[in-house]
Amino acid sequence: MANPIKKKGVNWGYLGSLTLSVFLALVVGGIIMAVAGHNPIQAYGELIKGATGCQDVGEFFTKLFTKRQFGNTLEYTMVLCLTGLACALGARVGIFNVGGEGQLYLGAIVSAYLGVLLAGVSPWVVIPVAALGAMAVGAFYAWIPGVLKVKLKVNEVITTIMMNSIAIYLCAYLSSGPWKTSEGNRVSGTETLSADFQFGKLIRGSSLTTAIFAAAVVAIAVWYVMSKTTTGYNMKMTGFNSRFAFFSGLKTDIIMIGSMCVSGAMCGLVGMFEVYGLKGSYQDGISNEFYFDGLLVAMIMRYKPAGIIAMSLLFAVLRVGASGMELNAGVPGELYRIIQSVIIFFMAAESGISAAVKARKARIKAQKDAAARLEGAVHG
Repeated sequence: MANPIKKKGVNWGYLGSLTLSVFLALVVGGIIMAVAGHNPIQAYGELIKGATGCQDVGEFFTKLFTKRQFGNTLEYTMVLCLTGLACALGARVGIFNVGGEGQLYLGAIVSAYLGVLLAGVSPWVVIPVAALGAMAVGAFYAWIPGVLKVKLKVNEVITTIMMNSIAIYLCAYLSSGPWKTSEGNRVSGTETLSADFQFGKLIRGSSLTTAIFAAAVVAIAVWYVMSKTTTGYNMKMTGFNSRFAFFSGLKTDIIMIGSMCVSGAMCGLVGMFEVYGLKGSYQDGISNEFYFDGLLVAMIMRYKPAGIIAMSLLFAVLRVGASGMELNAGVPGELYRIIQSVIIFFMAAESGISAAVKARKARIKAQKDAAARLEGAVHG
């Protein structure tokens, strides 16, 4: 039987379209700033400074890894990368996991509660237990819509969106009720974790912690499995045509549900990283729609792991640098959302534009071939 999936190299056409989309988005942003009376060049310069903390090229090459702002950029890159890869895992097998936000919340509060329960125990025990607990609850919460999709054909987009709200409100109840802190200066949230349990800061004053090393291992592992292994190929075949994959001997139900569970586990792990890294406890609003930003990154890069890692850095620069642009150039920080939206708009139109261009080229070629045959017949 013929292989339905062809091995492809780098899609230079798509990369070119992406580069052009980013450039055009920056141009649109610049036009908006100019119309509002701001200097676009100065504003973008402040955006870069806000994301790196470097005032000139010399500092960029010598002091970049000591700057607080750059640490914040790397931390947000980590979050976008993991949530984007989590989305890609589901999409690879044909399931669109929109429930990552709820899975992240549950992972955060369960890991925080485990840290409170295990106070006084060695960090070498608590941190792995908290990570496993966060991954387990995230995986379970993703397993439910996965089973409903595979076994009962229930639309996973609807179920995961509804389950987001359930998870967030459940966490709000727990953090302001049974698991509420006794600290007098806080009205909700869990107890603050022991300092021994919290990830160490890599750059003073920044939100970057040693969790980024664990995140890097996870990201590389996901990239390797999806791109270089038989498992990744089976996932791709299942997403491409589940019936073909099933009659080829693959256990498509297990592959789809398993991928969904791993996706949820990764989201839960992100929640644990937030609690044991930046926050120190579970707090309401612990995620500022992190998963949905990661989902956008994954969609723009067509769920390609390597592309997700690269695009996560760009989006992190835009978001973190926006504060510097607002403070020093007077440009509202929300402009980065406009730039993101324009990139998404152009990339959404890319497939249609490419198809139209290819159709036009094919039509012109067919007309030329027909004219050449007609001329040959007349002269012959």
